[in-house]
Amino acid sequence: MRLTWIARFTFLSLLVLGAAVTQTRPATRWYKGNLHTHTLNSDGDSTPHEVATWYREHGYQFLTLSDHNYLTDVAGLNAVHAARERFLLIPGEEVTDRYGDKHVHVNAYNLSRELQPRHGNSVAETIQNNVDMIRQAMAMPSLNHPNFHWSVTKDDLLKVNNLGLLEVYNGHPTVNNVGGGGFQSLDEMWDTLLTAGKRIHGIAVDDAHHFKKMGQEFSNPGKGWIQVRASELSAAAISAAIERGDFYASSGVVLEDVRTGGGEYRITIKERPTERFTTYFIGDGGKVLAKSFDKKPAYRLTGSERYVRARVDSSFGASAWTQPLFAR
Repeated sequence: MRLTWIARFTFLSLLVLGAAVTQTRPATRWYKGNLHTHTLNSDGDSTPHEVATWYREHGYQFLTLSDHNYLTDVAGLNAVHAARERFLLIPGEEVTDRYGDKHVHVNAYNLSRELQPRHGNSVAETIQNNVDMIRQAMAMPSLNHPNFHWSVTKDDLLKVNNLGLLEVYNGHPTVNNVGGGGFQSLDEMWDTLLTAGKRIHGIAVDDAHHFKKMGQEFSNPGKGWIQVRASELSAAAISAAIERGDFYASSGVVLEDVRTGGGEYRITIKERPTERFTTYFIGDGGKVLAKSFDKKPAYRLTGSERYVRARVDSSFGASAWTQPLFAR
């Protein structure tokens, strides 16, 4: 079919525009960060400067100081730490609430003002009230350690809307990540929510309190983190990448890349000497869709999945969690 000169001009213009968009698309890189840690401003044992220094000196690029019902002013810290090397503190607070004997802790990320808890008439309502408050403050909410004191169940979370983030790993020694006694593990809870249609991303955190004494009985740093793929090291870019799920969570496994597209979910794992991996691609109801022992595991979507996520388990005892690809 012969194109008119107007049609040809429009077609060529779209090609040029598409090429320009492709060429000017900002480059991205991975940034390592921790979203949950404490200082002397609540129940930690070190100053904000000491805590920030530990993370900067251990290869992290960003950090949130999330003290209980306290917002640390990070402007001065950013001036000090960014001057020596690329390191960013993103302001945050652990909004700490209760319903009876149940502990309800919701972190607020990229926050501009201190918040006070908004109580509710149930665990679910208490969570929802605090999530709504954080969203109204233009910050990002995350539910912390649901199994801490066995406080938050899947039934509570199924009633909550607009949450966004859930801790699927917390490095504190008493938060019961793996569940037990009839309580779901955090992995199982995540799948329950995803299967019900909740679009929630999973994070791993330290919840560090102890920097001056080390041991299995202490909540030490370096146990859980996220790797975020962003265009730059800024609070806006990191927060936007987390909101859209462009990151993975880890308790020790390092991934070189995570890609989706062309009907596939592809992962590249960084190996260490003698380390071996098992990757589980997981779908509705927590069902294992495929299992791989490869360094570059991949899953081909069939079209019947509501979501697909992956967990990479290391023979060293650590894991990495990639974010769900919502197929429909």
